[in-house]
Amino acid sequence: MLKTIYVIWRRELLRFIREKSQWAGMILQPTFYLTFVGTGIAASMRFRIAPEGADVSYMTFIYPGIIAMSVLFTAMSSGISIIWDREFGFLKEILVAPVPRWAISVGKALGIGTIVCFQGVVLLCLSPLAGVPITIGKALLVLPVCALIGFSIGLLGLSIAGRMESMQGFQLISNFLTMPMFFLSGAMYPMQSAPSWLQWLMRVDPLTYGVDALRNIIYKGIPEAAVMLHHSLAVDVAALSAFAFVTAVTGLTAFNRQG
Repeated sequence: MLKTIYVIWRRELLRFIREKSQWAGMILQPTFYLTFVGTGIAASMRFRIAPEGADVSYMTFIYPGIIAMSVLFTAMSSGISIIWDREFGFLKEILVAPVPRWAISVGKALGIGTIVCFQGVVLLCLSPLAGVPITIGKALLVLPVCALIGFSIGLLGLSIAGRMESMQGFQLISNFLTMPMFFLSGAMYPMQSAPSWLQWLMRVDPLTYGVDALRNIIYKGIPEAAVMLHHSLAVDVAALSAFAFVTAVTGLTAFNRQG
């Protein structure tokens, strides 16, 4: 069982290391958002979080959201590996092997979680672009949160891909889910400024708790940043853990239905 998880985990890492385009996307996408989107919006508006009325740099506000966005997109897109494995026959081989199917899904999800930790290291190196100081202690807390987000979103992607017959179908469904999850997470605008019906949607978005957890860690000890937070770190981690449990169940169900 543990050997199965290790083999699948190692295979996901080797696949990632060999795909140079994925490395480029990991670096260029968040850099683009921070450099062009963040700087452009910050230069054209005076950002203020209502109702507290605290002035906060827009780049400071969106930086944790950009980390969550990158993890979200990477983890969800990794689900396409299931379709590749099915088309090239690898999935059929491991499904008929005398190993528990849940170990396969866990191994893949752990591989995705490890990949997004590498991505988290890259994004932490971009913190000077946002003017955000990152200590070693904060970095060591950010990475497990990234891994938890990646693990849960990765399992969601795997459960969706397990029901898809084509890459086009998976990409359509995944885009339909990831874009609302990102824009409802409070990554780009504060929850306080949204209308009440939109705030309700933001509260049921699991990525909201991922963004809030990252802000809790990155801006710990900065009093003026408290207005950006909605929950304690414990609540955020509990919500993400509950979401990971749900996606684990759906991911296992998807694998049990594979033929």
